[in-house]
Amino acid sequence: MTAKNPLRRAVATAWLGLRLTAWLNVTNFTAKGMHYLENPSIISLKNIVVSFDGEIVLKDFNLSIRDGEFVTLLGPSGCGKTTTLRIIGGFVKPDTGDVFFNGKKINDLPPHKREVNTIFQKYALFPHLNVYDNVAFGMRVHGKSESQIKTTVKEMLNLVNLNGFAHRNVNLLSGGQQQRVAIARALANEPKVLLLDEPLGALDLKLRKDMQVELKKIQQQTGITFVFVTHDQEEALSMSDTVVVMDKGAIQQIGSPQDIYNEPKNAFVADFIGESNILDGVMHEDYLVEFAGHPFRCVDKGFGPDEPVDVVIRPEDIDVVEPDTSHLTGTVTSVNFKGVHYEIIVDVKNFKWMIQSTDFQEVGKKIGLALQPDDIHIMHKSEYSGMFGDYSTFSDEMDEDSQPQPDGGEVEN
Repeated sequence: MTAKNPLRRAVATAWLGLRLTAWLNVTNFTAKGMHYLENPSIISLKNIVVSFDGEIVLKDFNLSIRDGEFVTLLGPSGCGKTTTLRIIGGFVKPDTGDVFFNGKKINDLPPHKREVNTIFQKYALFPHLNVYDNVAFGMRVHGKSESQIKTTVKEMLNLVNLNGFAHRNVNLLSGGQQQRVAIARALANEPKVLLLDEPLGALDLKLRKDMQVELKKIQQQTGITFVFVTHDQEEALSMSDTVVVMDKGAIQQIGSPQDIYNEPKNAFVADFIGESNILDGVMHEDYLVEFAGHPFRCVDKGFGPDEPVDVVIRPEDIDVVEPDTSHLTGTVTSVNFKGVHYEIIVDVKNFKWMIQSTDFQEVGKKIGLALQPDDIHIMHKSEYSGMFGDYSTFSDEMDEDSQPQPDGGEVEN
């Protein structure tokens, strides 16, 4: 019997930790959890159509967001996620369709009258005001007393771990500290919904990871609905209760982070959320699929007899074995060290597979690939079939992604 890939054990342990954390969160917030299960949608977008200069950005778009939920809109540039956020905030009015807040239509309600606050990527702090006055600004506009303001500012700075920073010049703060001030200012106005438009994009990697934890902690403590926009899959998976994957102005899949990763609906979702080997296959019958020239047992059912399908296999789910013990054999064409694992490209009959393993493999070595039934995920064919999943052009794609973008490039929608 072949030893299982150590990386898979690490991934499984990480997911178990996430599930345990989620269970503890529900246990620790029993009253909130019961409310979460029973509560209606706080935001509903129904049959939304938006176009800019004759180009459709959102087409017949429908989305419901529940009260107290951390929802992430995830997708590539131009998919419509920021436009969706701006519709909720009142900064963009849809061509057709309706926006509801707690069941009330708010299409014509201006941004300042909506119970929504927005945090932008650049934070939009007032450079001539100190931390205290930045946080207090919105409350003063709404006519709150100075005693109320003082109490609230203290509470908000404590919430975002900025005690002792009240009289600091915001221009002298780090990026992470400035973001915390922006969060405190937004929360001070007691919004029902907080919109966050790629707020971590300007931070370095370590600080970005730290702020992911902080944002989730703040959302759980306040119980406010967070709607978060990002193109970063790790951010979406690590923070969200619900992930909305978007492309071409349409929702491709909605689900929990675990569902999105483990049960992608189509090739776009499978490719965009992590790495995936995606192959053409034929589902002969329940639990039996053929791909790469061989039949394999799987755990999927409900497809038509001999239905053409897309087969998804995650790189961390593949075990490297001796070539004479597997139907799938190939030659290692490249190896990249990624810190916690090696990223290995293997040529199997001119299809380039990606494997993620903690074990090093020599370039040019012939190896076998071993799969278990629960490593194989079956999807219906879609408009994205054949567009992703073969790493033959992986190095070309990496080179293309690293090229600087010309000035005046595509604007995020």
